[in-house]
Amino acid sequence: MPTDVKTIISILEEHGYEAYAVGGCVRDSLLGKEPKDWDITTSAKPEQVKELFHKTLDTGIQHGTVTVMMHHVGYEVTTYRIDGKYEDGRHPKEVIFTPSLEEDLKRRDFTINAMAYSDRTGIVDKFHGMEDLQTKVIRCVGIATERFLEDALRILRAVRFSAQLGFQIDQETMVAVTELAPTLKKISRERIQTELDKLLLSPHPDRVIMLEKTGLLQEIFADCEKEENSAGNAMEELAEKLGKTEPDHYLRWSLFLSYVPYRRLLKSLKFDNKTIHICEKYKAFQAEQLQKDKPYLRRLIVKIGKDIFEGYLRYREILGNVDTETFLEVQQNWKEIVENGDCLSIRELAVNGKDLKEAGVESGVRMGEILNALFDMVLEDASANRRETLLEEVKKLL
Repeated sequence: MPTDVKTIISILEEHGYEAYAVGGCVRDSLLGKEPKDWDITTSAKPEQVKELFHKTLDTGIQHGTVTVMMHHVGYEVTTYRIDGKYEDGRHPKEVIFTPSLEEDLKRRDFTINAMAYSDRTGIVDKFHGMEDLQTKVIRCVGIATERFLEDALRILRAVRFSAQLGFQIDQETMVAVTELAPTLKKISRERIQTELDKLLLSPHPDRVIMLEKTGLLQEIFADCEKEENSAGNAMEELAEKLGKTEPDHYLRWSLFLSYVPYRRLLKSLKFDNKTIHICEKYKAFQAEQLQKDKPYLRRLIVKIGKDIFEGYLRYREILGNVDTETFLEVQQNWKEIVENGDCLSIRELAVNGKDLKEAGVESGVRMGEILNALFDMVLEDASANRRETLLEEVKKLL
């Protein structure tokens, strides 16, 4: 454990309270991974925690959580609790503090996330999480249907953990995932987006196929219009393609968009405009018949966008719908276009509006027409982007 975590636990213990590192940080440590966050659970109530530390933040005090600041890093310290009745499939109606660590661990989602640790006691594992780590199984704590009815997001988290860790989901948990898939409608789109993003960027993105097999895909995109003529083996192909890619956000979501047969799915998931723009642009040109010559290529770069064109080529390479010889030549020509500094926007022309005005071009529509004509000229022949050449062309156009 980090020194600050040991210090927090020690201070709590010195004042007569129990305290443990808990959840994902214990799981990741046992897997030999460095945890991103360290959460602490304790028998001390929030006001008692606040009395023991100089700087704390009330980040979730209604649920028993106080953030303790140590050397400008925040550590969430949460009182042992029992969750009351879940009425919305997401949040408990009330939280009841308890002196029992076991009761606190019992409310957690999966056995591998329900372990605690302190130097004083070692691992506390009431639900065989260590065994499930060793056998690489995702299993709910207690009865799977109860855990999922408490919080429907756990259904998607089961698939996500399977993808991140390369674990299998145990049979009872998988049955509950399938049966309760419709309850995902209770979860906000932003939270679903976060889980799907972690799944797609995981070491095993091919597990995305589980979304279709369990019925989760249909439930997640129930609000989206389904595209016609979608391939029957689309998800199998998607899983195969994802397995060959680097964990790039735009690349993997572009592939997802190209194979999952729903319209406007990125907007449905409340994605940022940049992600929507890039992924939809790639999809729009997914079947473009790539050609080797540079004039064509320069025009295509302008349509797609110079800043995302390299990613687009990688996307087409993964799709595999371009013959190898053509693709290699396109890659080489793209590289040369960049290295040579070919003009790829009107702003990069060797003349501007002021130059055209001095040459006798009136402002307004006519100037726009001439600038576009000059731009088309240099897209066809990059060497034409010289001031003298362009001004000579302006005279001809006038």
